[in-house]
Amino acid sequence: MSTTAVLRTARGRNIIAGAGALTTALTLGATLMAAAPAQADPPRTPYGTVTSPTGLIQRQYPSTDSSVRGSLRYREQVGLRCKVRAQNIDGNTIWYLLRDSNTWISARYVDNHGYVNYCKDVQRSSPELLNSVPKGAKG
Repeated sequence: MSTTAVLRTARGRNIIAGAGALTTALTLGATLMAAAPAQADPPRTPYGTVTSPTGLIQRQYPSTDSSVRGSLRYREQVGLRCKVRAQNIDGNTIWYLLRDSNTWISARYVDNHGYVNYCKDVQRSSPELLNSVPKGAKG
């Protein structure tokens, strides 16, 4: 058998072995993907992820003196409607108005994803938004 014939035969075996390994990898990958628990998609942007291990309090207005309206868990993701400058929390004066609940959270404990407009730049067509932004709020 010539050297060329041996190389062709060896190359053919390698290609077949490679194809078999690829098929096995694809089958295993598809099986693992099907077995993986479904994770919720993040909200549409902008959204925030809670960074405080103890969670985060939702407030009626952007101040710790305001009444508590709920809480968020560590790593929970929430939609952000807009932001204002208000009470300083550990060097951060930004507060976010949540998109779905008309409550406020301190930006100090949130990683935001996407650009968040100031509330004065957001169209204020709904009375709920007008009532949720305190008079005199900077932003």
